[in-house]
Amino acid sequence: MSIEFAESERAAGEAFLRLSSSVDEFEGYAHPHATRVARLADALAEHFRLSRADRTSIVYAALLHDLGEMTMKRDYIQREGPLSEAERLDLARHPVIGEQEAARSGADRAVQLLVRWHHEWFGGGGYPDALRGEQIPLGARILRVADAYAALTDARPFRPAGTEAEARKHLGLWAGIEFDPVVVRAFLSLEALPELRSHARARRAEEEEAAPPEEPTDAEAQDAPGAGAEGEVVHAGEPPVQYPWDSRP
Repeated sequence: MSIEFAESERAAGEAFLRLSSSVDEFEGYAHPHATRVARLADALAEHFRLSRADRTSIVYAALLHDLGEMTMKRDYIQREGPLSEAERLDLARHPVIGEQEAARSGADRAVQLLVRWHHEWFGGGGYPDALRGEQIPLGARILRVADAYAALTDARPFRPAGTEAEARKHLGLWAGIEFDPVVVRAFLSLEALPELRSHARARRAEEEEAAPPEEPTDAEAQDAPGAGAEGEVVHAGEPPVQYPWDSRP
């Protein structure tokens, strides 16, 4: 999942890519996360016909968005189980720390502010500044959607990856509360991007390939959920999966 930079952007872009790899490793993502967010955010920025400069700022901010978490080095980032109230308050500091670290890394002020505001909620319930609606720059609203989708569809140490359908439903349910509805609508219209593919698919395919085939007994076939007379399958869809969303970013 590579990102190509213009000649004038290459030095900074490659430096930020290296930082993003370290952040992904610290956060325990099973696959590259920051570059995926960057690609999804850039597709949205292109949809909104943003300038080249604005798109570059969004891509850089996507690569650096969780730099503050790595700087804080808290063990609860990867720990299973819910966060305590004190841990949630502590974690809410990471966008501000990320803003400071982005400045130290050479990012300009536009990128620093996108890092600071990537957890602001459209309805005003986010952090660190409780901005709402169009007080939040469009680039930060784009990052909020792209980051959420990429996080929900990848595995973390404390939960499995969700499916594309689950993540899309989550965006729709929280549009107007956490996410800008206009950005959600644009995101749901994106097609044919490899980054939209959930890693849950790959995990399930690997598990199915690794599992030895088992022949059910007659009794098991009769008693199996979704089986009708003589073991006839009456519902072949995937079983519903409860939303395992942990609010850690």
